[in-house]
Amino acid sequence: MKAISNIWKHPRTSAAGLLIAVASVGGVLSQQGITLGKAGSGTVVALVGALATAMLGLVARDPAAPAEQPASGTGASNTARLGVWALIALILPLPFMTGCSAEKVAQDVVNWTPSLESAVATVDSTAALLDPADSPIFATATAGFDAASNLLISQAKAYLANPSAGVLAELQVQVVTLQQQVNGALLQAAKIVNPASQKHALAALQAVATVVTAMLSLIASISSKAAVQSMATQSQIKLSAVQPMLNDSRSEQLVAAHYGEPVWMAHLQVKETGYAMAQAGL
Repeated sequence: MKAISNIWKHPRTSAAGLLIAVASVGGVLSQQGITLGKAGSGTVVALVGALATAMLGLVARDPAAPAEQPASGTGASNTARLGVWALIALILPLPFMTGCSAEKVAQDVVNWTPSLESAVATVDSTAALLDPADSPIFATATAGFDAASNLLISQAKAYLANPSAGVLAELQVQVVTLQQQVNGALLQAAKIVNPASQKHALAALQAVATVVTAMLSLIASISSKAAVQSMATQSQIKLSAVQPMLNDSRSEQLVAAHYGEPVWMAHLQVKETGYAMAQAGL
């Protein structure tokens, strides 16, 4: 009974909780491919989730009437907390509910290519920083990075220019190919005994891994369920297998710098991407 009475005492907080739940459930349904039908160019699930998020924003910014304002700063504190939850609800469903067009995703993939080129160049120069005994191991593990990344960049630009199913299929294969090379290199780097060499090797690979994961996530978001399953089959070394070698803080900083956003927002995006990759079997 106390829970029910709290609903009436705190209607805005209760409404916010309900809207967050609707947005969250919408995200899960979209992940599972459940659309509940079309709504214009999007889906019913996406529409409901977007409406819930919009309503949550209104609830969070709706000031209480003067008579309802407590003497202390509790009201302002509650409003601030509602604002934070509104932001979280806005961010978390984005990969599955925004309904971005193939062209927008393709542009985002291409926008990551300078970071990929820079990260691979760093990997190329890292072998010289390692212990002489470790340098050949690292060089062998990363030998295919240049060719694979150049091909991925070329295909990403080709897809942006011509977003056809055939070019997308090539892009799907190539992004998984590079991802597997990077994941394999991470496993090899983890075997380096010299602590200083291992630190240099993992730091260099971290940037490539972050960019490739971002590109993989974007490409998967515009791929059919069957295509994602095929990508997962090709992906023998899963992200979960190399996660212990990665530093989430570095990934978040790279994502935040790329999108020009706060690190806390990048933190949510990195966590959501990791969850999405696991759900997709990648």
